Amino acid sequence: MGWWQVNADTLARSRFVISPFAEVFSSLKLLHAASGAHPGEQEWLRAHLPAYRALLARDPVTALLVRAGLGREWIADFLTPVPYDGEGFADAVARVRQVDGARARAHLRMSLAGDLPGELVRDDLPERAAALLEWVWKETVRPSWERRRRVLEADVLARTAQAGRGGWASVLDSLRPGTRWLGENRFQVNAHEYPPREITGAQLVFVPVTSRFGWVSWEDGRRYALVYPCDGVLAGDGGRRVPAGLGALLGAGRAAVLVLLGTPMSTTQLVAVTGQPLGSVGRHLRVLREAGLVRGRRAGRSVLYTRTAAGDVLVEASGNGAPGAPHPT
Repeated sequence: MGWWQVNADTLARSRFVISPFAEVFSSLKLLHAASGAHPGEQEWLRAHLPAYRALLARDPVTALLVRAGLGREWIADFLTPVPYDGEGFADAVARVRQVDGARARAHLRMSLAGDLPGELVRDDLPERAAALLEWVWKETVRPSWERRRRVLEADVLARTAQAGRGGWASVLDSLRPGTRWLGENRFQVNAHEYPPREITGAQLVFVPVTSRFGWVSWEDGRRYALVYPCDGVLAGDGGRRVPAGLGALLGAGRAAVLVLLGTPMSTTQLVAVTGQPLGSVGRHLRVLREAGLVRGRRAGRSVLYTRTAAGDVLVEASGNGAPGAPHPT
């Protein structure tokens, strides 16, 4: 397994970072995999995969670069610069473009664990990678970035509250499959058999993305990042449906909130997932609480809401009726 040696001070100084570049790279990985984990991803792939495949068909060198760079166990390092807090996509992709060609080829040999195909022995690989990432940003991520950003911010809020309740170990154990706190200042970052890394004194950032893919990256031994998939309740909401009878009884917006609260969520998370204004979500929560269908409990500086037993019965009973209406966005 791969693990990092992390002392208490480094962990205490770590922070969460929202990165549009990480979101774009995770979207590239999703396009490369061509398989959605939930209805939301499947719908997104149906919309964008044909154009992506057509782009690579016109540019076989870039297609080969993608296959080489997204290795089975190791991603070419130059493709995943460590995100900076507040860094825009343009600044991040510029760092990819500025990588020396020889360095990019060395990283690709590592991801391939062998020699490069002759077609990739060239100096314009960073430029090609940057151009492809810019296409993914413009065509597939930027149109929905504001909603994605709200989802990512909601995930950070939930993780921060979790750290306040159960400490950092509880957060590290739940980031993604293969991560867990081993004790004795050891943080397992994946299940691969890599040598441990001493990162005491370095900057450590945790970066959520909305796809199911995650990775680790580092920069000159000074900055380390663990990219992880955000909470599935947030990211996987694309196919959630509200039973028609429940929507008729409570109203579509209020029913959507009640359906979502099978898992504890904050007001910020509900706003992110539903796309409803904060004031509307607050009114829905107040009515549902007064009706005894949901309850709230404080978790750090936020309040997490969840259904009561009565709310569970109402949702389960309505689920046995007519086919549901689409979840409002």
